[in-house]
Amino acid sequence: MSKFYARRRVSILAALSGLIASVALFNTPTASAALPTPVSAATARSYLAQLTVATEDRTGYDRDLFPHWITQSGACNTRETVLKRDGSGVVTDSSCAATSGSWYSPYDGATWTAASDLDIDHLIPLAEAWDSGADSWTTSRRQSFANDLTRPQLIAVTDNVNQAKGDQDPSTWMPSRTAYRCTYVRAWVQVKYYYDLSVDSAEKSALTNYLSSC
Repeated sequence: MSKFYARRRVSILAALSGLIASVALFNTPTASAALPTPVSAATARSYLAQLTVATEDRTGYDRDLFPHWITQSGACNTRETVLKRDGSGVVTDSSCAATSGSWYSPYDGATWTAASDLDIDHLIPLAEAWDSGADSWTTSRRQSFANDLTRPQLIAVTDNVNQAKGDQDPSTWMPSRTAYRCTYVRAWVQVKYYYDLSVDSAEKSALTNYLSSC
């Protein structure tokens, strides 16, 4: 084989290898890509150390005290905006409802093709926020929290997984997909820190343990 053909063969093989790698990367679920990237584990540990530790108090909680989903742009409300952000190939109708697409739920690793199979999870549950200091907020601030697209607070996940989570904190519930747990606790601490919410002792202990292995 001449040097010309040898070099050409190597070039073709390299190109094929790159193509295969690109296809593999494209088909690999990017579980944390849709959620705004949380702070690093080191920063989360620093934030956690600064959070107030307090006993939770749910007195007076009502989900309606956190208005959602509000209009974000045009006909799209917060739920529809997150579905478009978190999905792949999402098609919407004139009212912004998702009519087709594919969604990967990072909590459990499931993939769905119907928007009705997904909930938009408040990573810090509304009741948890109320217990941790949101009871003293204005309605406007609670609305901002419930519809926050800037912090890692909203994410599309399998509906029954979200319902099983309910209002639990990381001391009693974590995503079953262990590969996502570090992302989850980093996001949890970041949101609590930004909104100056407290943690209870069991919650802080759990967060400390999870962050130590991130």
